[in-house]
Amino acid sequence: MNASLEGLARRAREGDREALESLVSMIQDRVYGLALRMLWHPEDARDATQEILIRIVTRLSTFRGASSFSTWAYRVAANYLLTARKSRLEERSCTFQRFGDELDEGLSDDAAPQASGETALLLEEIKIGCTLAMLTCLDRPHRLAYILGEILEMDGDESARVLGIGAAAYRKRLSRAREAVVAFTREKCGLVNPERPCRCRRRLSEAVRLGRVTPGRLLFASDGERARQFPKVLAEVRRLEGVRRAAALFRSHPDFTAPADLAARIRKLVEGGPSITDHR
Repeated sequence: MNASLEGLARRAREGDREALESLVSMIQDRVYGLALRMLWHPEDARDATQEILIRIVTRLSTFRGASSFSTWAYRVAANYLLTARKSRLEERSCTFQRFGDELDEGLSDDAAPQASGETALLLEEIKIGCTLAMLTCLDRPHRLAYILGEILEMDGDESARVLGIGAAAYRKRLSRAREAVVAFTREKCGLVNPERPCRCRRRLSEAVRLGRVTPGRLLFASDGERARQFPKVLAEVRRLEGVRRAAALFRSHPDFTAPADLAARIRKLVEGGPSITDHR
């Protein structure tokens, strides 16, 4: 993959429009996945992804190959995501304390509603939405460090390069983020700690009532078969040591795919003029 990206980047810098379009197509899902984990809502992530891809395309001439193209692209994305305006969930100023109190109050023993979607898909929606919301309880620098190191499993040196900090500083940042997420999930999440009462099924009725989950118009879950397989995945997660369970739960998320209309928008930009890759 990296070798293909390097070759496409070289050809794109030389003015090959087809290579540039292929390059964008190959990285857009990665960028979108990072943006979604940082910003929670798919619309916020879509807007951020478009801005990031525009920056990558318009600054391509500054890529000199000192790192892999993937690292460079993630660096562009990180720089944008660390300073972008607040997402709609961040506007609520979530903290672990506030989020934990909300989880305690939203539990129900009512049967999960059988609306237009399958129950398994609704539960998958709750799981993904809730765990992504946990990430927003971290400030952006720690959130990004956790996503890179624990969820995407990027090695420490590369993560440090993406963030533009030293390796020791990155390890410290990742350690603090990991400790916070592990402590919260141990205390609140019944998926990670079976002794805790919070379960996706017990949250579903309240989430539907409040409009946070809308059957038939889900934000995150779309693969019914994958959703039905989650109990098996959860059994594997719980076999891990306690400190590794939270990260494994995040890694159980689907591979997020950029919206179909995004490629068309970027293609318009690519076709916009011969000097696009020379823009500063």
